[in-house]
Amino acid sequence: MHCPLCRAEETKVIDSRLVADGDQVKRRRQCLICQERFTTFETAELDMPYIIKRDARRELFNLSNLRAGMLRALEKRPVSADSLETAIVQIMLEIRNRGEREIESREVGELVMKQLYRLDHVAYVRFASVYKRFKDVSDFRQAIDEIKNEERGNCG
Repeated sequence: MHCPLCRAEETKVIDSRLVADGDQVKRRRQCLICQERFTTFETAELDMPYIIKRDARRELFNLSNLRAGMLRALEKRPVSADSLETAIVQIMLEIRNRGEREIESREVGELVMKQLYRLDHVAYVRFASVYKRFKDVSDFRQAIDEIKNEERGNCG
């Protein structure tokens, strides 16, 4: 693997560990030229279905789009990179396990919301506001009330 800082080809693995419930390997590497350290994640490559967008366009599943959307929702929230990667792997596995050649973006959005709800309620509401196209404050209030009701149900 090339060093992302100096582009040297000589790097060594310092530490490896399983993350995302064993579906991913996190590796700490060090460049043998500039001595800088960096992290890589190794995941099995899966054949992913096409995504059917709201306007009926079809495009290949894009991991970068998934990660970017979740990162936007999680911006400045106390969620670790490992937790995010675990959620992403879980979403990808759920999509892949359906065995379909195509999946609607709506279904992917629901999977993302489920994982964000588990990770951080503020991130969930942020994502939901864009995904569900909230029109006014009452939409936010409803989403927050649903979270409160869910928490009350789990406490008693």
